[in-house]
Amino acid sequence: MFWLGLGLTTAGVALHLPMYISARDMHYQLAGMPMDTDMIAGMIAIVVGLALTGYGLVPRKANYEVTSHLRVRAIDDARIGWVHIRLLLVLAIAVTIDVMKPTALAFVAPGAAKEYGLQSALNPHAHIPVALLPLCGITGTVIGSLIWGWLGDRIGRRAAMLLAGVIFVGTSICGAMPSFNLNLVMCFIMGIGAGGMLPVAFALLSETVPARHRGWLIVLIGGDIAGGYVITSWLSETLTPTYSWRILWLIGLPTGLLLIFLIRWVPESPRYLLAVGRNAEARKVLRLYHAEITPIERSELEVESGLATAYRQLLRPPFLGLTAVLILAGVGIGLVLYGFQLWLPTNLRQLGYSGVTADRVLRDSALIGFPLNFVIAFCYHRSTRWTLIGLNAVVAAALGCFAILGASAVHHRNLLYALLVIPIWGSSSVVAVLSAYGAEIYPTRIRSRGTGLVAAMTKAGGVLIIALVVAAVATPSLPVTAAVGAVPMALAALLALALVIETRRRRLEDITATERRMADVAAG
Repeated sequence: MFWLGLGLTTAGVALHLPMYISARDMHYQLAGMPMDTDMIAGMIAIVVGLALTGYGLVPRKANYEVTSHLRVRAIDDARIGWVHIRLLLVLAIAVTIDVMKPTALAFVAPGAAKEYGLQSALNPHAHIPVALLPLCGITGTVIGSLIWGWLGDRIGRRAAMLLAGVIFVGTSICGAMPSFNLNLVMCFIMGIGAGGMLPVAFALLSETVPARHRGWLIVLIGGDIAGGYVITSWLSETLTPTYSWRILWLIGLPTGLLLIFLIRWVPESPRYLLAVGRNAEARKVLRLYHAEITPIERSELEVESGLATAYRQLLRPPFLGLTAVLILAGVGIGLVLYGFQLWLPTNLRQLGYSGVTADRVLRDSALIGFPLNFVIAFCYHRSTRWTLIGLNAVVAAALGCFAILGASAVHHRNLLYALLVIPIWGSSSVVAVLSAYGAEIYPTRIRSRGTGLVAAMTKAGGVLIIALVVAAVATPSLPVTAAVGAVPMALAALLALALVIETRRRRLEDITATERRMADVAAG
């Protein structure tokens, strides 16, 4: 059923391509064109295909009350081997492809505004704001993060990632939609799929990599968020002058298929299998990881007993304080990503840069900052607590400088690069650190929900600021977007000083036990 559904979804996308190709003499502009028969048939095939893939991936219901009596510790004792390296490489590609979806919104907006005659900084007198496009997309990612957080705990980490990959393929037809309204609908659905990949991938990674390597490797993989920005800006600079802005959506077809192909060789999380009592499957995966399989009298996962398998558990002791820090930091970085960063291409154009030059400035800034991801990974390996606190403080300080200097920075290329490096690089690093920390502090039965909540909050700030843009029918300036993002990130750094705990090289079950002891002490 899964492969049949994937085949139908792919065929449905292919049926949209002739209409796009037929418009090459008009620079691939489809605005105002009626939907042809092939496109309608393709939409039906995609809907049926998605339903079949979903049906093919859903296993029996997870039962966390029947935990396996095998050593969870064995996973942390195993040596790093080829299966770990393969997992890391696949998840690095998955994170990059996932991030390319919402990142493309910044580079799609100017072209879409021009083709559909939408209100933007370059066309302030139009009635319909182009900001509706990123609003729908980012709203979808918030909802998708929460849905996939639940799905990851319900059907498994690997199955949830596969389903997100199929949605990547199906929603690539965003690039062939003739009307702006259809673009909004497809962009929203695309966001739902894109919002789910990141939290599930981090949950799977945290449950699989040995404790002594877990933290820095998760952050390093999360650093591919900056890589996604580099690739998207490069694709925009290279392809959109010839194939229009629509090509940035259509490349979802090959990248989505690549992702599905790679995930087929990623094992399910052994911790998840042990937590739901799927002994035979857990033994098979543990052998792949060269982990010792030893029966024990009492499950090591009993430390999670009594915890609810629902989102409300994240807002209860012993996780309430930590969740509050992650929510505040997540909202702050969301304001940076989808306020400051989202409107950079448009604002740079407004301030005198051409389209290609603006994209090149952003690409170069991302490339300059990319090596700093290795520094953050090393810092996280040394101290998870101080890395989270310090990184939030540094990004907040850089944004504060940008807010003070304002648009005058664009007249000095070197200064502009220096100011852009920290927010562009820092945004991806903050998201990686928050995701990694969330994957460590929440127990197995709600870990996917926890990472889903963190991922949703990193987009919720974006929904807020984009909604304000739509309501005001105006693109916020560089100083305003910088100031709006700096405030919550500075507050998160201060709150983290009091509430964040150290997780460096500690087993996930030991972290949960510490949190429960601290909650018991606080309760008296």
